[in-house]
Amino acid sequence: MPIGSAPRALRILIAEDSVLVREGLLRVLDRFGHQVVATLPDAEGFIEAIAEHQPDLLITDVRLPPSFGEEGLRAAAAVRRQYPAMPILIVSQYIKRIYASELMAFGDGVGIGYLLKERIGDLAAFAEALQTVVDGGTVFDPEVVREILRHDRDPIRRLSAREREVLALIAEGRSNAATARALSVSEAAVGKHVGAILAKLNLPPDEGSHRRVLAVRAYLNG
Repeated sequence: MPIGSAPRALRILIAEDSVLVREGLLRVLDRFGHQVVATLPDAEGFIEAIAEHQPDLLITDVRLPPSFGEEGLRAAAAVRRQYPAMPILIVSQYIKRIYASELMAFGDGVGIGYLLKERIGDLAAFAEALQTVVDGGTVFDPEVVREILRHDRDPIRRLSAREREVLALIAEGRSNAATARALSVSEAAVGKHVGAILAKLNLPPDEGSHRRVLAVRAYLNG
């Protein structure tokens, strides 16, 4: 019996060299009713595995054999170039600002996430993060967000302290309602902050764009 419920069962491809982490992910995903269609111990064969299994989501580490450099990220970028609609979730123990920037540069309106392995303790939240990414949203671990916040950036420096707080929570994948609860303000107040953020980042209404994703991208790339 799953310990939580997702809107639908997902077909997931995992690239992870650690047997313990890989087996842990398999058990957690199974308990939520998701199907792991294949596991890869390295970055070799990403494209072939995607073509063969056509998963709903790719979960990969950043550092994979043989050099444990950025093979996972480079392979994920190659997947995104060939399969631009493929949702990708990076699960790593490393916080690297450039990794987040590279992820956001893959494209707008397609699900992207960056979570830290040691902080995946809330299984229900992890399941929700999976669905958010598959649905085209962005989910970044709070520690990743805080690391990015340490850098002074344009155009983000145009934002007020409260607006930066709101944008940081959006980058974590939170809705306006969840952001309002986190900041102990009304949802209407959050909506006004979001409007101000979009205006200051020069993101006017456009039916063809995902302005919240573009705002998060500016936040991470700045």
